[in-house]
Amino acid sequence: MTERKSHKSDRITGVLLLLLSLGYGFEALRLEADFLADPLGPRAFPLLLAAALGLFSLYLIFKPDPDPDWPPARVLLGQLAMLVSFVAYSYALAPLGFLLATTLEMAVLSRLFGAGWRRGFLGGAGLALGLYVLFVFGLGIPLPLGRWWPG
Repeated sequence: MTERKSHKSDRITGVLLLLLSLGYGFEALRLEADFLADPLGPRAFPLLLAAALGLFSLYLIFKPDPDPDWPPARVLLGQLAMLVSFVAYSYALAPLGFLLATTLEMAVLSRLFGAGWRRGFLGGAGLALGLYVLFVFGLGIPLPLGRWWPG
């Protein structure tokens, strides 16, 4: 008689993701725009994401991995650090501005992936500047310069 492995972790994750997709979809339904530039409206893409996440979560609930393995603790800590850095970036964007916040975020992410601080800052600054030029001058989409920037 073989021992049956537990599927609880996949099912718990599936239920949590299903709840997240339902909440995200509900919030997407509340989106409204004052302009009609997009014929589908602002709801289309978030609803598509909610539906995709909902289908994925149902797959986890009904077809869990028969032999789930959790990554080592250092990998989970790295993922948590990355999540914390994304949240910090979203809060830092307005006060620090796109260029500085993006440079700092890319340096932190580079470090989490094993690069040195110097390379992270240089690569982050290059990426931030390139994206700034693309969005502001190429696409005409304004990005925040930060509260510290004069003007």
